[in-house]
Amino acid sequence: MKRLLFGILLLALVLVFPAPMMAGVDVSVSIALPPPIVFPAPPEVIVLPETYVYVVPDVDVDIFFYDGWWWRPWEGRWYRSRDYNAGWVYYQRVPSFYRRIPSNWRNDYRDHHWGGHQWNYQRIPHQQVQQNWRGWQKSRHWEKQQTWGVQGLKPRTRAQQPSRAVQPESQAKPRSREAVKPQQSRPQSGNVEPQQSQSQRKEKQKKSKPREGKPEQGEEEKHDRK
Repeated sequence: MKRLLFGILLLALVLVFPAPMMAGVDVSVSIALPPPIVFPAPPEVIVLPETYVYVVPDVDVDIFFYDGWWWRPWEGRWYRSRDYNAGWVYYQRVPSFYRRIPSNWRNDYRDHHWGGHQWNYQRIPHQQVQQNWRGWQKSRHWEKQQTWGVQGLKPRTRAQQPSRAVQPESQAKPRSREAVKPQQSRPQSGNVEPQQSQSQRKEKQKKSKPREGKPEQGEEEKHDRK
């Protein structure tokens, strides 16, 4: 009986006290960083057509350069760094540029084909990319270089880029007649009346006054009835 009571008391202590005790425990989750890649020299890159994303083609892992950062996926996570071989930091989501990267870009690189066209890509030294990527993107450098090196690839125009739909003038809703009709100046009473001489005003006042003297026939009949 004593053992049973002791067991119940011990169970009650275990259920009550762990919550406040756990409040002071620091729980931290460490995310493993990808292993470094050893390069014998700064790697050359190529630009993927229509993306302004640069990729290192001569290694088995995917390493991209975009917007001043080096990007690398590893074990289902993304990492980025200002350097191509060190300083990787965990990135919490998939970078936006990755949606524009074809999954078979390595096959296109090996076959020198892009979208069914001959692809004469240009190998770019690491230092040139680091120094010029921003200016190239602003000036649309690679569109002007034989359309990314892809033969027969038509450059995209501004009209092909997604934009807000603008209704053409021929299909635009016609304006109402009141809107199209030119406004006519209407004389406002009391403001645009031409000036009259004193004699003209007196003549006008005489005409507006009722005639004095003999009443008209209708008025005589009313008076007679009274």
